[in-house]
Amino acid sequence: MKSAKRKAVLSKTLVYILLIIIAACMLIPFLWMFSAAIKPDREVFRMDPFVFIPADPKWDNYLKIWTKIPFFQFVKNTVFLTIVVTCLQLLTSSFAAYSFAKLHFKYRNGLFLAYIATIAMPWQVYMVPQFIMMRGFGLNDKLTAIICLQAFSAFGVFMMKQFYEDIPDDLCEAARIDGMNEYQIYARIMLPLSKPALSTLTIFTFVATWNDYLGPLIYLKTEAKKTIQLGLKMFISQYSSDYGLIMAGSILSLIPVLIVFLCLQKYFVEGVASSGIKG
Repeated sequence: MKSAKRKAVLSKTLVYILLIIIAACMLIPFLWMFSAAIKPDREVFRMDPFVFIPADPKWDNYLKIWTKIPFFQFVKNTVFLTIVVTCLQLLTSSFAAYSFAKLHFKYRNGLFLAYIATIAMPWQVYMVPQFIMMRGFGLNDKLTAIICLQAFSAFGVFMMKQFYEDIPDDLCEAARIDGMNEYQIYARIMLPLSKPALSTLTIFTFVATWNDYLGPLIYLKTEAKKTIQLGLKMFISQYSSDYGLIMAGSILSLIPVLIVFLCLQKYFVEGVASSGIKG
Protein backbone atom coordinates (compact mmCIF):
# COMPACT_ATOMS: atom_id res chain seq x y z
CA MET A 1 0.00 0.00 0.00
CA LYS A 2 2.77 2.41 0.98
CA SER A 3 4.77 1.39 -2.07
CA ALA A 4 1.86 2.18 -4.41
CA LYS A 5 1.31 5.52 -2.68
CA ARG A 6 5.02 6.34 -2.95
CA LYS A 7 4.99 5.53 -6.66
CA ALA A 8 1.96 7.75 -7.20
CA VAL A 9 3.63 10.65 -5.39
CA LEU A 10 6.87 10.11 -7.34
CA SER A 11 5.10 10.00 -10.69
CA LYS A 12 3.13 13.16 -9.87
CA THR A 13 6.35 14.90 -8.79
CA LEU A 14 8.06 13.96 -12.05
CA VAL A 15 5.09 15.29 -14.02
CA TYR A 16 5.24 18.61 -12.17
CA ILE A 17 9.01 18.86 -12.70
CA LEU A 18 8.56 18.19 -16.42
CA LEU A 19 5.79 20.82 -16.66
CA ILE A 20 7.96 23.37 -14.83
CA ILE A 21 10.84 22.73 -17.24
CA ILE A 22 8.54 23.11 -20.26
CA ALA A 23 7.05 26.32 -18.84
CA ALA A 24 10.54 27.71 -18.19
CA CYS A 25 11.60 26.91 -21.77
CA MET A 26 8.53 28.72 -23.11
CA LEU A 27 9.25 31.76 -20.95
CA ILE A 28 12.84 32.14 -22.14
CA PRO A 29 11.96 33.98 -25.41
CA PHE A 30 9.76 36.45 -23.51
CA LEU A 31 12.49 37.08 -20.91
CA TRP A 32 15.02 37.64 -23.71
CA MET A 33 12.62 40.05 -25.39
CA PHE A 34 12.22 42.00 -22.14
CA SER A 35 16.01 42.09 -21.73
CA ALA A 36 16.59 43.23 -25.32
CA ALA A 37 14.04 46.04 -24.92
CA ILE A 38 16.29 47.84 -22.42
CA LYS A 39 19.65 47.21 -24.12
CA PRO A 40 21.60 49.21 -26.70
CA ASP A 41 21.66 47.58 -30.14
CA ARG A 42 25.27 46.48 -29.80
CA GLU A 43 24.41 44.43 -26.67
CA VAL A 44 21.20 42.77 -27.84
CA PHE A 45 22.88 39.71 -29.38
CA ARG A 46 25.89 39.60 -27.07
CA MET A 47 26.03 36.19 -25.40
CA ASP A 48 29.52 36.18 -23.90
CA PRO A 49 28.79 37.19 -21.26
CA PHE A 50 25.00 37.41 -21.36
CA VAL A 51 23.62 40.16 -19.13
CA PHE A 52 19.92 40.09 -18.41
CA ILE A 53 19.72 43.70 -17.19
CA PRO A 54 22.54 45.92 -18.51
CA ALA A 55 24.46 48.32 -16.31
CA ASP A 56 22.76 51.26 -18.04
CA PRO A 57 19.25 50.05 -18.96
CA LYS A 58 17.45 52.06 -21.61
CA TRP A 59 14.03 52.28 -19.99
CA ASP A 60 13.26 55.26 -22.18
CA ASN A 61 12.72 52.87 -25.11
CA TYR A 62 9.17 52.44 -23.82
CA LEU A 63 8.70 56.20 -24.21
CA LYS A 64 10.56 56.60 -27.50
CA ILE A 65 8.32 54.05 -29.19
CA TRP A 66 5.44 56.56 -28.97
CA THR A 67 7.39 59.41 -30.61
CA LYS A 68 9.63 57.69 -33.16
CA ILE A 69 6.59 56.37 -35.03
CA PRO A 70 2.83 57.13 -34.77
CA PHE A 71 2.49 54.18 -32.40
CA PHE A 72 -0.71 55.44 -30.80
CA GLN A 73 -2.41 55.57 -34.20
CA PHE A 74 -1.26 52.02 -34.92
CA VAL A 75 -2.65 50.90 -31.56
CA LYS A 76 -6.03 52.53 -32.30
CA ASN A 77 -6.21 50.86 -35.71
CA THR A 78 -5.31 47.46 -34.26
CA VAL A 79 -7.78 47.77 -31.37
CA PHE A 80 -10.60 48.81 -33.72
CA LEU A 81 -9.86 46.04 -36.21
CA THR A 82 -9.50 43.36 -33.54
CA ILE A 83 -12.65 44.27 -31.62
CA VAL A 84 -14.82 44.49 -34.75
CA VAL A 85 -13.51 41.22 -36.23
CA THR A 86 -13.85 39.38 -32.90
CA CYS A 87 -17.43 40.56 -32.37
CA LEU A 88 -18.44 39.68 -35.92
CA GLN A 89 -16.85 36.23 -35.70
CA LEU A 90 -18.63 35.52 -32.42
CA LEU A 91 -21.96 36.54 -33.99
CA THR A 92 -21.58 34.74 -37.33
CA SER A 93 -19.98 31.59 -35.91
CA SER A 94 -22.51 31.10 -33.10
CA PHE A 95 -25.45 31.93 -35.38
CA ALA A 96 -24.37 29.52 -38.13
CA ALA A 97 -23.42 26.85 -35.60
CA TYR A 98 -26.91 27.01 -34.06
CA SER A 99 -28.43 26.44 -37.49
CA PHE A 100 -26.21 23.46 -38.26
CA ALA A 101 -26.61 21.92 -34.80
CA LYS A 102 -30.28 22.45 -33.95
CA LEU A 103 -32.19 23.10 -37.17
CA HIS A 104 -33.08 20.50 -39.77
CA PHE A 105 -33.03 21.64 -43.38
CA LYS A 106 -32.18 20.17 -46.75
CA TYR A 107 -28.50 19.53 -47.49
CA ARG A 108 -27.53 20.58 -43.96
CA ASN A 109 -24.72 18.04 -43.58
CA GLY A 110 -23.40 18.64 -47.09
CA LEU A 111 -23.27 22.41 -46.61
CA PHE A 112 -21.54 21.99 -43.25
CA LEU A 113 -18.90 19.65 -44.68
CA ALA A 114 -18.31 21.95 -47.65
CA TYR A 115 -17.85 24.94 -45.34
CA ILE A 116 -15.59 23.11 -42.90
CA ALA A 117 -13.50 21.74 -45.78
CA THR A 118 -12.24 25.28 -46.39
CA ILE A 119 -10.13 24.93 -43.23
CA ALA A 120 -7.88 22.52 -45.09
CA MET A 121 -7.09 25.08 -47.80
CA PRO A 122 -4.19 27.42 -46.92
CA TRP A 123 -4.97 31.10 -47.16
CA GLN A 124 -1.94 31.63 -49.41
CA VAL A 125 -3.73 29.64 -52.12
CA TYR A 126 -6.56 32.14 -52.56
CA MET A 127 -5.15 35.39 -51.16
CA VAL A 128 -4.46 36.78 -54.66
CA PRO A 129 -8.06 36.22 -55.90
CA GLN A 130 -9.28 37.72 -52.63
CA PHE A 131 -7.12 40.80 -53.16
CA ILE A 132 -8.42 41.21 -56.73
CA MET A 133 -12.00 40.88 -55.46
CA MET A 134 -11.50 43.45 -52.68
CA ARG A 135 -9.84 45.83 -55.12
CA GLY A 136 -12.80 45.42 -57.47
CA PHE A 137 -15.09 46.38 -54.57
CA GLY A 138 -13.02 49.52 -53.98
CA LEU A 139 -11.85 48.35 -50.56
CA ASN A 140 -8.11 48.42 -51.19
CA ASP A 141 -6.17 50.30 -48.48
CA LYS A 142 -9.16 50.16 -46.13
CA LEU A 143 -9.67 48.37 -42.83
CA THR A 144 -13.09 47.35 -44.14
CA ALA A 145 -11.42 44.86 -46.51
CA ILE A 146 -9.83 42.96 -43.63
CA ILE A 147 -13.04 43.12 -41.60
CA CYS A 148 -15.07 41.66 -44.48
CA LEU A 149 -12.59 38.83 -45.04
CA GLN A 150 -12.19 37.88 -41.37
CA ALA A 151 -15.77 38.29 -40.20
CA PHE A 152 -16.49 34.61 -40.92
CA SER A 153 -14.61 31.63 -39.53
CA ALA A 154 -15.09 28.00 -40.49
CA PHE A 155 -13.13 26.94 -37.42
CA GLY A 156 -15.39 29.05 -35.22
CA VAL A 157 -18.51 27.46 -36.71
CA PHE A 158 -17.06 23.99 -36.19
CA MET A 159 -16.13 24.67 -32.56
CA MET A 160 -19.46 26.27 -31.67
CA LYS A 161 -21.42 23.49 -33.40
CA GLN A 162 -19.60 20.85 -31.37
CA PHE A 163 -20.54 22.71 -28.20
CA TYR A 164 -24.19 23.20 -29.21
CA GLU A 165 -24.58 19.50 -29.96
CA ASP A 166 -23.94 18.77 -26.28
CA ILE A 167 -26.92 20.93 -25.29
CA PRO A 168 -30.06 18.74 -25.11
CA ASP A 169 -32.53 19.22 -27.94
CA ASP A 170 -35.31 19.04 -25.33
CA LEU A 171 -34.47 22.59 -24.25
CA CYS A 172 -35.13 23.90 -27.75
CA GLU A 173 -38.29 21.82 -28.12
CA ALA A 174 -39.63 23.09 -24.79
CA ALA A 175 -38.88 26.67 -25.84
CA ARG A 176 -40.71 26.16 -29.15
CA ILE A 177 -43.73 24.78 -27.29
CA ASP A 178 -43.69 27.90 -25.10
CA GLY A 179 -43.93 30.03 -28.23
CA MET A 180 -40.35 31.10 -28.79
CA ASN A 181 -39.08 31.44 -32.34
CA GLU A 182 -35.61 30.36 -33.42
CA TYR A 183 -34.08 33.81 -32.92
CA GLN A 184 -35.36 33.95 -29.34
CA ILE A 185 -34.07 30.45 -28.62
CA TYR A 186 -30.68 31.41 -29.97
CA ALA A 187 -30.48 34.67 -28.00
CA ARG A 188 -32.09 33.62 -24.70
CA ILE A 189 -31.06 29.98 -24.35
CA MET A 190 -28.10 29.06 -26.54
CA LEU A 191 -25.93 32.14 -26.07
CA PRO A 192 -26.14 32.22 -22.24
CA LEU A 193 -25.23 28.52 -22.12
CA SER A 194 -22.27 28.90 -24.49
CA LYS A 195 -20.06 31.25 -22.46
CA PRO A 196 -17.14 28.75 -22.31
CA ALA A 197 -17.14 28.19 -26.08
CA LEU A 198 -17.60 31.91 -26.81
CA SER A 199 -14.73 32.77 -24.47
CA THR A 200 -12.47 30.26 -26.15
CA LEU A 201 -13.35 31.56 -29.60
CA THR A 202 -12.80 35.12 -28.35
CA ILE A 203 -9.26 34.29 -27.28
CA PHE A 204 -8.42 32.51 -30.54
CA THR A 205 -9.89 35.27 -32.72
CA PHE A 206 -8.47 38.15 -30.69
CA VAL A 207 -4.94 36.75 -30.71
CA ALA A 208 -5.02 35.83 -34.42
CA THR A 209 -6.36 39.24 -35.48
CA TRP A 210 -4.13 41.24 -33.14
CA ASN A 211 -0.99 39.47 -34.36
CA ASP A 212 -1.96 39.33 -38.04
CA TYR A 213 0.81 40.67 -40.24
CA LEU A 214 0.28 39.36 -43.77
CA GLY A 215 -3.33 40.54 -44.12
CA PRO A 216 -2.63 44.19 -43.22
CA LEU A 217 0.57 44.07 -45.27
CA ILE A 218 -1.40 43.16 -48.40
CA TYR A 219 -4.34 45.55 -47.99
CA LEU A 220 -3.06 48.56 -46.03
CA LYS A 221 -0.68 51.01 -47.70
CA THR A 222 -1.37 54.35 -46.02
CA GLU A 223 0.67 54.89 -42.85
CA ALA A 224 -2.32 56.25 -40.91
CA LYS A 225 -4.19 52.95 -41.43
CA LYS A 226 -1.42 50.52 -40.49
CA THR A 227 -1.52 48.18 -37.49
CA ILE A 228 1.03 47.60 -34.75
CA GLN A 229 2.69 44.70 -36.56
CA LEU A 230 3.30 46.82 -39.66
CA GLY A 231 4.35 49.79 -37.54
CA LEU A 232 7.14 47.86 -35.82
CA LYS A 233 8.56 47.04 -39.24
CA MET A 234 9.36 50.74 -39.65
CA PHE A 235 12.32 50.25 -37.30
CA ILE A 236 13.90 47.83 -39.78
CA SER A 237 15.80 49.55 -42.58
CA GLN A 238 18.03 48.23 -45.34
CA TYR A 239 21.21 48.71 -43.35
CA SER A 240 20.23 48.71 -39.68
CA SER A 241 17.51 47.79 -37.21
CA ASP A 242 16.62 49.31 -33.85
CA TYR A 243 16.03 46.08 -31.96
CA GLY A 244 15.55 47.77 -28.60
CA LEU A 245 12.55 49.74 -29.85
CA ILE A 246 11.20 46.73 -31.74
CA MET A 247 11.29 44.63 -28.57
CA ALA A 248 9.78 47.44 -26.48
CA GLY A 249 6.93 47.76 -28.98
CA SER A 250 6.46 43.99 -29.02
CA ILE A 251 6.16 43.88 -25.23
CA LEU A 252 3.59 46.69 -25.26
CA SER A 253 1.64 44.84 -27.95
CA LEU A 254 1.49 41.74 -25.73
CA ILE A 255 -0.34 43.53 -22.91
CA PRO A 256 -3.88 43.51 -24.46
CA VAL A 257 -3.55 39.84 -25.41
CA LEU A 258 -2.47 38.99 -21.87
CA ILE A 259 -5.37 40.96 -20.38
CA VAL A 260 -7.93 39.20 -22.60
CA PHE A 261 -6.53 35.78 -21.74
CA LEU A 262 -6.45 36.46 -17.98
CA CYS A 263 -10.04 37.72 -18.06
CA LEU A 264 -11.32 34.67 -19.95
CA GLN A 265 -9.00 31.92 -18.72
CA LYS A 266 -11.54 30.40 -16.32
CA TYR A 267 -13.74 29.57 -19.32
CA PHE A 268 -10.90 28.63 -21.67
CA VAL A 269 -10.18 25.05 -20.58
CA GLU A 270 -13.87 24.28 -20.18
CA GLY A 271 -14.60 25.65 -23.63
CA VAL A 272 -11.88 23.60 -25.33
CA ALA A 273 -12.85 20.45 -23.49
CA SER A 274 -16.55 20.76 -24.23
CA SER A 275 -16.51 22.12 -27.78
CA GLY A 276 -14.29 20.69 -30.05
CA ILE A 277 -11.83 18.93 -30.09
CA LYS A 278 -13.65 15.71 -29.95
CA GLY A 279 -13.73 13.39 -32.90
